[in-house]
Amino acid sequence: MSHSSDFFGDDGARFRVSAVWSPSFNTDWFRPNAWGSAARPVDAGGRGGAWFVTAPGGELVLRFYQRGGLMAHLSRDAYVRTGVVQSRAFAEFDLLQRMVERGLPVPAPVAAAFWPRAGVFYRAAILVERLESAQPLPSVLGTLAAEHWEAVGRTVRRFHDEGIDHADLNAFNILWVNGSVYVIDFDKGRQRARGITGARWQRGNLHRFHRSLLKLDWTDSPLGLDTAWEHVLAGYSEGAGHP
Repeated sequence: MSHSSDFFGDDGARFRVSAVWSPSFNTDWFRPNAWGSAARPVDAGGRGGAWFVTAPGGELVLRFYQRGGLMAHLSRDAYVRTGVVQSRAFAEFDLLQRMVERGLPVPAPVAAAFWPRAGVFYRAAILVERLESAQPLPSVLGTLAAEHWEAVGRTVRRFHDEGIDHADLNAFNILWVNGSVYVIDFDKGRQRARGITGARWQRGNLHRFHRSLLKLDWTDSPLGLDTAWEHVLAGYSEGAGHP
C-alpha cells in the first residue's frame, strides 16, 4: 500500500504501519504491559485479546487475533502461514486502509504485526484508531428510531456497493458514533467486485446481521425487531446516495 511502511523485527517479525503513525512507531506498541496504566482490557470477561490504549497521538484499540470454538482447544492464537501479506493482520490492515481512502465509516488502521512461530504457524495483532464515544447497536437499542435504522441500512449498502464483504456483520460490529454509523472488525473481510447488487455474499451479510438482532433483548426498543428490520431494508434499498 502506498500510505504505509513495513518494518522488520527480531526473529522474522514483520510490521506494517500507516504513514501517519510510522514516524513514532515502536514495536513495543504491541505489548500491553509496555503501555502500563495507559492500556486496559476492552472486556474483562472476554478472551483477553483486545485492549484500549492511550497513545501520545490518540486513543487506539489493540487486538490480538484469537480463535474461538473448537479450534481454540488446539491453539488460541496460532494460524497457518500462507505469507505475510496474506496474514490476518496485514490483510485487515490493507482492507481498512482502502476503505478509509474511499471515505467509508471505519476506524483508521495504525499498525499490523506478524510473528512467525515454530513450524508453519504465526501470531498476529492489529492496532486501529479508537472511535470516540462509540457504542455498539445493542447498547443503544432503546434509543434508535426509524430514521436511525434506515441509516444503518444505508451504511451497509455503502459497503456493499464498494464490494466490501464483511465476514461477521453482526449488531456488535455496527457502532453508533455521535449520530453516525460505523462498522468495525474486518478480520477475514474481502474486497469483491464493486457496483454489484443482490449478490449471494451480500444477502449472506444481511442474513447474518438479522440473525444477530434476533438474539438481542428488544424490550426497551420503541419499534421492535420486525419494524426495525423493515427500516433497515428500506434504508438499504435507497442505496448509498445518502450517507
